[in-house]
Amino acid sequence: MKVAVIGATGMVGEVMLKVLEERNFPLTELILVASERSVGKKLSYKNKEYTIIGLQEAVTLKPHIAIFSAGGDTSLEWAPKFAEVGTTVIDNSSAWRMDPTKKLVVPEINAHQLTKADKIIANPNCSTIQLVMALAPLHKKYKMKRVVISTYQSVSGTGVKAVKQLENEIAGIKGEMAYPYPIGRNALPHCDVFLDNGYTKEEMKLAREPQKIFDDKTFSVTATAVRIPTAGGHSESVNVEFENDFNLSDVRKMLHETPGVVVQDNTDTNTYPMPIYAHGKDDVFVGRIRRDETQPNTLNMWIVADNLRKGAATNAVQIGEYLIENGLV
Repeated sequence: MKVAVIGATGMVGEVMLKVLEERNFPLTELILVASERSVGKKLSYKNKEYTIIGLQEAVTLKPHIAIFSAGGDTSLEWAPKFAEVGTTVIDNSSAWRMDPTKKLVVPEINAHQLTKADKIIANPNCSTIQLVMALAPLHKKYKMKRVVISTYQSVSGTGVKAVKQLENEIAGIKGEMAYPYPIGRNALPHCDVFLDNGYTKEEMKLAREPQKIFDDKTFSVTATAVRIPTAGGHSESVNVEFENDFNLSDVRKMLHETPGVVVQDNTDTNTYPMPIYAHGKDDVFVGRIRRDETQPNTLNMWIVADNLRKGAATNAVQIGEYLIENGLV
């Protein structure tokens, strides 16, 4: 099992290697790939050193699986080249997510749709993954009509430059800015670029991706995405209107029994999800579960996850595990 990690030196790439190692991914050969400026550098995996190679060389090695975390432009150009030589690509960028010919996969929800013919598989947006993980069992039982979501997203979702900006601001150092404004002691209602409809790309990902994952356009999602000065972990305030009424204890039980979801919901002990607790973990944490008292069949909840792990690296690795376990590569 020959596995290539494209973008191995980036933030997600580094976490990817960590997750592959932790989960003891069944690879026999590891190929680490990055941009030309990183070629020749060395990275360690399971106490062994690997030399970074370029994309063209990686294609000629014909890996069985290539996990991409190198940005949309790189994925658009290179994923088809890997697919042509028989590699199954798992792509972390937004490049292929809404392509009707590509599957958008959260393994716990829709991996069963994958076949050997799927040579480019899209990993959803980090905010989408944690959202659908919590919504999946509830949608199945109560049928969603409308979801209103506000996100509180970590600077790590933007990348190394943004993390550095926050660190510089905390230390009182003037440095390069990833954002148009300071992020320390601030909140920016601006994740990704603004579109003609007044929403950002991030907000529209949240609106469209859940419908594709659930293969269901009977519900709608509207979002406001906000960047806050946390170094890791995304949080979401979610309001869901269902067609059918629910019992709160049933909702908690259902979420508690959902693999990959952890319920932290006890106001008596101030127990609720926070990014500081989600850091470095693969689970999606759900709390502040309560009825919306202003209208029928409507639920409020608070969802938190590590955006670099389940929101990116872990989900991609889980897709790879599913492919191998089911003989699809």
